[in-house]
Amino acid sequence: MPSFDFESRIIDIPDYPEPGVVFKDITPLFDDAEALRAVVDAIADHFAGRGVTKVVGAEARGFLVGVPVAYRLGCGFVPARKPGKLPRAVYSQSYELEYGTDELQIHQDALSSDDRVLIVDDLIATGGTAVATARLVEQSGASIEGFSFILELEFLKPREIMDRACPGREVYTLVKVS
Repeated sequence: MPSFDFESRIIDIPDYPEPGVVFKDITPLFDDAEALRAVVDAIADHFAGRGVTKVVGAEARGFLVGVPVAYRLGCGFVPARKPGKLPRAVYSQSYELEYGTDELQIHQDALSSDDRVLIVDDLIATGGTAVATARLVEQSGASIEGFSFILELEFLKPREIMDRACPGREVYTLVKVS
């Protein structure tokens, strides 16, 4: 595990976006050059040498993490976007939210069966976005090398969900919140 103190750059915002919720603001990790470098390096170093050919990041904070990780790994980046944002033929995957459903899409020609994919996002809570992203990768025929997140909300037990949905896939996080 990296020696950088990621938690010191994450700010707790009580009662946001609603009373009783403690929002974990990761934007200080991005506006500090040392912290940003540490995030990208930790994830890229962890997955270096594993043959990752593409990084897939979910809209929108997955883009912030995924693009520089892809650059460091020397591979491409594929955005998983909300419906209506991609101009060519897409694969689509809906998923459950706490109060409804959402959907992600990737271009059908973005991945091939030769690709080994690292799925990157800022946060894993209930695992819905990560599992939906994995299903998109699977639709394309590519294989999943692993998942990486800055924050993991352990108290929601996302690893249990990920183990059921994507057995045998590594979940690597920088900060675990109990």
